[in-house]
Amino acid sequence: MPYTYHTEDDRRAMLEALGLKTEDDLLDVIPDKYRLRALLPIERGRTEPEVLRQLARLAERNTPATKLTSFLGGGIYEHTVPSAVKNIASRPELATAYTPYQPEASQGTLQVIFEFQTHISRLARLPVANASMYDGASALAEACLMAAKITRRDVVLLPHALNPRYLRVVRSYVSGQKIELKSIASTDAGDLDVAAIKRELNDRVAAVVVQTPNYFGVLERPWDFEKDVHAAGALLVASVDPVSLSLLKPPGEYGADIAVGECQPLGNDMSYGGPLVGFMACKQEYIRQVPGRLVSATKDIDGRDAYVLTLQTREQHIRREKATSNICTNQGLLATRATVYVSLLGEHGFTELGRVCHERALKLAGMIGALDGYSLHHRGPFFREFVVACPMDADMVIDAARKQGVLAGIPLSRYFGPSARNLLLVTATDRHTDEDFEKLCGALSRAALVKVG
Repeated sequence: MPYTYHTEDDRRAMLEALGLKTEDDLLDVIPDKYRLRALLPIERGRTEPEVLRQLARLAERNTPATKLTSFLGGGIYEHTVPSAVKNIASRPELATAYTPYQPEASQGTLQVIFEFQTHISRLARLPVANASMYDGASALAEACLMAAKITRRDVVLLPHALNPRYLRVVRSYVSGQKIELKSIASTDAGDLDVAAIKRELNDRVAAVVVQTPNYFGVLERPWDFEKDVHAAGALLVASVDPVSLSLLKPPGEYGADIAVGECQPLGNDMSYGGPLVGFMACKQEYIRQVPGRLVSATKDIDGRDAYVLTLQTREQHIRREKATSNICTNQGLLATRATVYVSLLGEHGFTELGRVCHERALKLAGMIGALDGYSLHHRGPFFREFVVACPMDADMVIDAARKQGVLAGIPLSRYFGPSARNLLLVTATDRHTDEDFEKLCGALSRAALVKVG
């Protein structure tokens, strides 16, 4: 097939639809200081080894988060990943993320997907789990579309404390579907305002979304409003951190109809914030509306175990008007890593992981709360991350800590505006040591002294 490029008319039409004048306008989100305005400083006529050495020197100017003491979180987390995860997932028969079109020639891939689904189903305590979710954000967006289709309604209630990147993806997905999104405020404790949810429930609401822990790290109480949601004929959609399910009540036990989340914490690296892999689980009665694909176990004609693609309701496989999504890849390699990771830890190890994360976060929160000028912003309980109120703009704290080799956290003003300018989201995981905590607290204290000075 020949390569078909876009004509100038095509480009103009696309830019006009986006409200842009030039293709460079697409890159405006990248700060100008990071934009390459000239060719790389590599002399012509150099040998390959010389060019590689020069490129290596240029790459050394970058400082990845893994070379610093990082307390970043907000949906992407750094955990200890056993070496066996990479070794097993790198085997040639598993090192592919593409769709297994021929089941008879893809038994290994299908078995891994089946085991991935099994882990997700057990974690969420819901009977059906699928594969092929790109990430936690798009999984939530697919769940909202799924709920609207099931209920034949057009309003989705979303929490104010929803991961803001998830919110942007959901808005993008529903923009052409005539689905209205309404935000539900948070209380001073950082959790959902239950009274506000009940006021908004009516016969147009397709789903109520709850994220727990939410973006502020605070734990929600979906059981306080689950019956009201269902009495109104809506579905309860839970977006969850899979690691938190090692300790917290799973979605299926508090009546969630659909559960989604991000599998990056399960044996996958932070990388640059991606690639990622999402998950989805739901009640049995909604199996026909699940996007992506679903692998099942059966027997072949000789009575041997076999795996098949039971449902593959994307537009390439069935009539477009009946398709539930256009998802094309199963994110197989990352799902394989998650499957290997959870299998290696086992129930005891997975529970221990959650316990360590929670205890580490509690200790760090206590240490920061004892610093002059710093306090915890929310009263609600948290799992492994929390919001710190700083004595100065959080961006200033981050800059000061960065100079000392510490990534102190995420400034909430980035997503929630000037009213959150002194708020900092801090995360603790099993990777953090007491020495790391002391380093962060020292950096925060010094930043406060600079403010006072």
